[in-house]
Amino acid sequence: MDISHVILYAIVPIIVVMLAGYIAGKKGAFTGEDSKKFNKVVLDFALPAALFVSIVQASRADLVKDIKLTIVSTIGIMACFMIVYFVFKYCFKKNTGADAAVSALISGSPTIGFLGFAVLEPIFGTSPSVALVVAIVGIVVNAIGIPVGLSLMNASLEKQNPGSTAKKESAWKPVLHALEQPVAWAPILAVIWVVAGIPWPKELSPSFDLIAKANASMAVFSAGITLSAIKIQINWQAVLGSIMKMIMMPAVVLILGLLFKMDPLNLKMLVVAAALPPAFSGIIIADEYNTYVATGTSSLTLSVILFIGFCPLWIWLTNLAIGAF
Repeated sequence: MDISHVILYAIVPIIVVMLAGYIAGKKGAFTGEDSKKFNKVVLDFALPAALFVSIVQASRADLVKDIKLTIVSTIGIMACFMIVYFVFKYCFKKNTGADAAVSALISGSPTIGFLGFAVLEPIFGTSPSVALVVAIVGIVVNAIGIPVGLSLMNASLEKQNPGSTAKKESAWKPVLHALEQPVAWAPILAVIWVVAGIPWPKELSPSFDLIAKANASMAVFSAGITLSAIKIQINWQAVLGSIMKMIMMPAVVLILGLLFKMDPLNLKMLVVAAALPPAFSGIIIADEYNTYVATGTSSLTLSVILFIGFCPLWIWLTNLAIGAF
């Protein structure tokens, strides 16, 4: 794959649109609250529509081929998630379990919902396979990672403040809440549709496409606004979080994919997905709980900058590994 194509068609457009959002935020055209509204449009409408209409056009054979994708995504991402949690909990004495949980939610999760289509489609084209990668990684992050992170955070906060019920909730509540979100149930419904063998009327696709096409551009623009509203404080924890996100996660996924003998194209897409910057949802949760906000946002910002170089690097490394394995 031509690296110049990746840079010109995937990286540069993201930088331009994100920079536009950043400038708009700095000039006061939009605020951090506005970005939350944009995010809601992306996560509740545009992204679910994009995932659903792409997946229902797949076949049963495509889904069977993607079983390894599901296994590698789940094991790889959640293994990195827990590694980040334990490293930040036990290697930094000042950190609480809640701080470590937020670190895992940020540096242990890729922002697949916001940048997945924006990065993967210019590189690998518009196809059901791209949508399946985005959907599967999104389900792992939202339906497994976030509930686990919230459970770890609640346990730590309860330990710090025994008897507190303000932050305590059932371990199953985050799971159910995650599955209630359109970004989770829409791809699941699409998979059920394909497995059931129900033909998808192509005449219905344009009705989904119009809102779906707003997904990537609005998500990236909103990310720029979000970055304009946060204060950056680079420290060793922010640097370590960025290194673990940009290097450890795609490396783990690549090794697992080779061991499981994944389809080469799926493996390339999954490695790029794993190399995406940290999940913005982690910052939202950090802000809601007022925990680890400054360092978490700094790590996210640094990772966004590093992604410019690491995206083409991981594509090149994955091609080498596939050719040599």
